[in-house]
Amino acid sequence: MRSLQNIPLSVLDLSPIVEGSNASDAFKRSLSLAQKAEELGYNRFWVAEHHNMPGIASSATSVLIGYLAAGTKKIRVGSGGIMLPNHPPLVIAEQFGTLESMYPGRIDLGLGRAPGTDGLTTKALRREQAIGGVEFPELLDELMFFFAEASSDQKVRAVPGNGIQIPIWLLGSSLYSAELAGRLGLPFSFAAHFAPEQMMQAIDLYRSVFRPSKDLDKPYLMLGINVVTADSTEEAETIATSQFLSFLNLIRGNPQPLAKPISYDELTKIWSPMEENIIQSKLQTTFIGTKEKVQEDLETFIQKTDANELIIHSMIYDHEAQLRSYEIVQSMKTREESYLEASDFIVLSK
Repeated sequence: MRSLQNIPLSVLDLSPIVEGSNASDAFKRSLSLAQKAEELGYNRFWVAEHHNMPGIASSATSVLIGYLAAGTKKIRVGSGGIMLPNHPPLVIAEQFGTLESMYPGRIDLGLGRAPGTDGLTTKALRREQAIGGVEFPELLDELMFFFAEASSDQKVRAVPGNGIQIPIWLLGSSLYSAELAGRLGLPFSFAAHFAPEQMMQAIDLYRSVFRPSKDLDKPYLMLGINVVTADSTEEAETIATSQFLSFLNLIRGNPQPLAKPISYDELTKIWSPMEENIIQSKLQTTFIGTKEKVQEDLETFIQKTDANELIIHSMIYDHEAQLRSYEIVQSMKTREESYLEASDFIVLSK
């Protein structure tokens, strides 16, 4: 049976811009976190594509991955994820072919089909292209074509990119990507950290439809969760309010840089009962507290989901408190986990 002791733990970072700071500081903070995660024995460090978000600096995701990989030595670095409909597949194949060539055996390519932004910004990203989520399988097929070994008469190639074996993951917050990942025999990561409502359905669907591929013989499931832990319950609950405030601003249509924490009592005076219910629903898979409480909660969560891996998101204002939270989580394991080799997940070629 899987437990916290025998599954890998990874890190999801949005390169947050905190109040009074800027993108340059956010990137330095992300690199510091990646280096700490590597030191602590985390398996991978992913950053996510978002656009037009005052509190998120990871919009140029491929560029940021290169910066993080250059500043670390062995931890896997990748996208959680690249929003494929925003980009020509050839460009993504070239970008990640370049990254894999620079940092062989350390790059992951996680793909999503959502825009990662609002409707107006989506139009600015895609210009006149009429591309949406329904075209995602075709875009994925095209991307895999460019990663495959090029034929002698192939007119357009990804250079670098063609013939490079890079792990491709599908990401999702609904049933669509779960089914597609299963049918294609790809590893799947579900975004339970902000969309937990369909988590169990997605898990069951992915496993039930999974078809072994030449690169993955059985399902591999990674779940995204929020974890905020500290040396006292009061401290953990206080520093967690920054994430609550971030969600509150988001549902009000007014995203902001990551706010300083406040007391939970203060928070209850700011949001309405309806807003509180929405946020609590979206943050069902958020684990807050001391080491003992969070460890117990995570063990229960793993038993419930039988996840192969957890990727942990900790949206914490104070950087030292964020580093401490990840340190506490890793200390819950009794032995050091080894890094997954690149051969564990080889990109499908068609």
